[in-house]
Order: sequence, then C-alpha cells, then structure tokens
Amino acid sequence: MSDSPSLDKTTISPDALLTIVKLSALSTPGVSRMANVVGGVNRLFRRGAHNGVRLYVEDNIASADLHLVLKEGADIRETSRNAQAQVARALQELVGMEVGSIEVHVEDIDYNGEAQSQ
Repeated sequence: MSDSPSLDKTTISPDALLTIVKLSALSTPGVSRMANVVGGVNRLFRRGAHNGVRLYVEDNIASADLHLVLKEGADIRETSRNAQAQVARALQELVGMEVGSIEVHVEDIDYNGEAQSQ
C-alpha cells in the first residue's frame, strides 16, 4: 500500500463554468451588465447564450464569447481587454483550464444610469 494520495477526478458543471465566466466579466470596471443574446440554429448547441456568455469547452480548453453592455464613459478597448484578462485568469486559476480564446462583443452602452440588474 502506498502513502501517495490517489488522483481523484473533479467535474465542474457547465452552469458553474458559466457563472464563473459571467461574474468575472461583470467584475471588470466599465462593464455594466451582460447583454441578452439569442438566435441562430447554434443556440440549441451552445450553453449560456441567454446570459450574455457563449462557452465552448473541448479537450479541457475553454473559449468564450462575452456579450457586454458597458457603462457610459468606459474606454471600450481597455474594458474589453480587461474583461478578457479577468475571464482568462478565472478559468486558469480557479478552474485549472487552458484558455483558447475570449472574444468580446460590445452590444450597447448604458447611458444615464440605464443599467439593469441581471
């Protein structure tokens, strides 16, 4: 009998991954909320489209499309880059997954406090 620890398997549900990605994006300064994204034949095969996140996982490599609504006055380029970095860091450090790509789609800008809670 060996004293070394056994290698157990950890499984993370797709909904948990979506929550991690969504909260990471929302924690980025300049992001107001996630945009609702619907449509297309692929909506049946991709998880999270209604949450502003489309998440793809293949061979432990995660890729995501983030559909964001930014706050008024936010620097679009900087906010987008920060959201990408924030989500990539969360997937790498919290979950231990490799990141393929994080694509940011700015869907709208909230003006005059139009932010909606989601």
